[in-house]
Amino acid sequence: MAQDAELRPGETTVELPPAQDAWLRFIGRIRTPFLERADCPRQGSLDGPECRVELIPELEPALDGIDRSETIELLYWLDRSRRDLLTQSPRGSGDLRGTFSLRSPNRPNPIGTSVVRLVRREGTVLVVRGLDCLDGTPLIDLKPARCDHAKRPDPATGA
Repeated sequence: MAQDAELRPGETTVELPPAQDAWLRFIGRIRTPFLERADCPRQGSLDGPECRVELIPELEPALDGIDRSETIELLYWLDRSRRDLLTQSPRGSGDLRGTFSLRSPNRPNPIGTSVVRLVRREGTVLVVRGLDCLDGTPLIDLKPARCDHAKRPDPATGA
């Protein structure tokens, strides 16, 4: 059952058919000190607690060179989130907004993303700061927040 199943005043839901159009492979788990959603910081903080991103052993070669990046982007599956909310009232605000106008974990496809600071690599484990997800969250993917070789457009010329 989804965590925080209670609806707040004005929130609406939708019944969708079971998801079956994408196949994902979880590549690891995220270990944080956050056991309940209320414990999670909003948006995380690069000076937050150290957390562990534990990849499956078979993927160790895929981490070669990751320690060249000061920040990495993590994509993860918010497996304990509701998937039926159309409108939501953000915690503590009393406002009502559409799900896609929020960074709430409750969404049709509960994919979370965080840009985190890479503290160190320990084999298939990345120690990071800046996460805002629950302990045990499945990892979908990770990548450098910015690639060294990516050409960025010149702001003056757009080229």
